[in-house]
Amino acid sequence: MNHAENTSSLDSASRGLLALALVVFAVGQYLAFKAPPDVQQGYLIRILYVHVGAAWVAYLAFFVAMLYAVLYLWKQDAAYDRLSAASAEIGLLFMLLTLFGGMMWARPTWGVFWTWEPRLTTSAILTAFYVGYFLLRHAIEDPEFRAKAAAAAAILGVVNIPINYMSVYWWRSIHQTATFDVINRKTHMDGSMVVAMLVNLLAITLFYLAFLRIKGQIAARAAAREEWDE
Repeated sequence: MNHAENTSSLDSASRGLLALALVVFAVGQYLAFKAPPDVQQGYLIRILYVHVGAAWVAYLAFFVAMLYAVLYLWKQDAAYDRLSAASAEIGLLFMLLTLFGGMMWARPTWGVFWTWEPRLTTSAILTAFYVGYFLLRHAIEDPEFRAKAAAAAAILGVVNIPINYMSVYWWRSIHQTATFDVINRKTHMDGSMVVAMLVNLLAITLFYLAFLRIKGQIAARAAAREEWDE
């Protein structure tokens, strides 16, 4: 095994994904600033062009972490455990970005950065769960037992996603309804806003795919270095 190869720079596919994500994000931001202000929120709606995409991609990342966890339990391949952890870590990052964007939106809208209404409360619970997921991973020294315990947690974690999303439907609160109402198949946004939202969502999804690939490569190289050092 060549130690130098395991510490090499990112491959062309990773660099290409990152570059594409940056280009699409730039286009998305241009469309967001070009779109008209919302009737009720004015230009504050520009925060949502990133906030909504970050939330959806956090959901996606946690779901992918669950899929890789299932694959690990089935195949007992450490690569799946590494990818599950990588996706969960990226999901947590985007969930924190979601909370930050929501707080920046809430302060001028509600007059406070935070209030314990259902959507925010379930978002905090979802975030805390994945913080606990990584504390669990760091608390267990045995690699095999750690991977199995983490896989069980990753599978359990996705239960929180539908609760978080449906909270604005199940409990009446000050939080606005979903920007894209997939339940009733409608949105209150006009065409240019929808296009800007979707382009930003695509950009954030591309960032997720790039980060997952890069994080997976870094984890694989770290595992290879440990084997090489042994």
